Amino acid sequence: MRPLSLTNRISALFAVAASLVLLVTAYFLAQAVEAHFKAEDRHELDGKLELIRNLFERAEGPEELAALPRQLDDALIGHHGLAVAVIDATGRLWFTTSGATFPDALLRDCQARPAACTAENLREWEQAGRPYRGMAATMRTPQGGAYTVAIALDIAHHAQFMQEARSVLGLAILLAAAATAVLGWVVTRWGLFPLRRVTATVAGMSAKHLAERLPTTGLPVELQPLASAFNAMLARLDDSFRRLSAFSSDIAHELRTPISNLMTQTQVALSSARGNEEYKEILYSSLEEYERMAQMVGDMLYLAQADHGLLKPVQEKVNLANETRGLFDYFEAWAEERGVALAQTGAATVPGDRLMLRRALSNLLANAIRHTAAGQAVKVSLATQGGQAEIFVDNPGTAIPAEHLPHLFDRFYRVDPARQRAGDGAGLGLAIVKSIVDAHGGSIAVTSSEQRTRFRVVLPTGE
Repeated sequence: MRPLSLTNRISALFAVAASLVLLVTAYFLAQAVEAHFKAEDRHELDGKLELIRNLFERAEGPEELAALPRQLDDALIGHHGLAVAVIDATGRLWFTTSGATFPDALLRDCQARPAACTAENLREWEQAGRPYRGMAATMRTPQGGAYTVAIALDIAHHAQFMQEARSVLGLAILLAAAATAVLGWVVTRWGLFPLRRVTATVAGMSAKHLAERLPTTGLPVELQPLASAFNAMLARLDDSFRRLSAFSSDIAHELRTPISNLMTQTQVALSSARGNEEYKEILYSSLEEYERMAQMVGDMLYLAQADHGLLKPVQEKVNLANETRGLFDYFEAWAEERGVALAQTGAATVPGDRLMLRRALSNLLANAIRHTAAGQAVKVSLATQGGQAEIFVDNPGTAIPAEHLPHLFDRFYRVDPARQRAGDGAGLGLAIVKSIVDAHGGSIAVTSSEQRTRFRVVLPTGE
């Protein structure tokens, strides 16, 4: 089943809400009119009872009492729809108007309990399909005779008015609900025009137009956060797309060099017959290129795991000072060859994966040694404070321009795009360091000046 559009939903809700409001209003209006009619009827009945009471009070003798029915007829002339019945103390019907019939319960209750038979005892009943509203009261003559007087009004005209009023109100509610639905549809469609404009803009975007942004001015207040959030998402997508394009280009460039070398070496080897030693030398050279490509592929797979949250560090106590000294032993020969000294101070212990942290430290040290001039020293400093362990890797060298610092941890990023990385790895080392640090809940930053370049790694100690 096709879901309703937002415009149709809002229009339907408007119609339902309007109908509920009108129904409640109509209910209270009908109650108010009914109460008004009831109050008018009570007032008229009270007046007639008072008139009849005065006639009974003036009947001081038998002659006056005998003339009382004629006086009642004269007093009730012209009051159509008014019925009166008088019952004496013996229960005999003493006086009645034509067509007057009262419920037996009304008369019995009044005779049985005269003190409770007051004007407040208003009742409603039907006779021959016509509704009546009436009451009964006890009257006494000056001689002490007790009579029960019942009086009622034919309220058929009230009932007819209320029925017609309910029909009109029902029709008015239906028409108002329909009008509200139509007007709600028009107003909602007009109100949602900015949203349709945003939708049209978004629908026209593609990978080639990620630099476009949604306009935030002129939008309703409710849509401005949506436009701002979407623009921020576009900025992230644009940045990710650019980096992905650059990443693909760098992969092609990095793989092209070893593949070209292998092809050249193979072509040279096949161009003429050679001795065993020459073939061995060519194979060793090819092996170096294979190892370089294997390292690159391994690093790329490692970063892919990091991107998908698949790096799950094993939690163990790692002594960073011991790991640093072990790496110094590993890099000692290469550092001596380049004339670079290695120094380490401080101590720190963190929970984490020892092999992963060792790899991060190894990449930082290799990067520092590679960019340190002969006769200089690479220094590693360890410290613990405030529940965090800090690792500083300092190396003297040429300052890195400030605009390049935020991108040093990007894959294949080069400070100098024209520079080739012959023998210097594929440019994924610092990206791997950042992924390892992130997996351990830490952070990494870099600063550079004419005196030194410093990498600062912060890891939680779990304390």
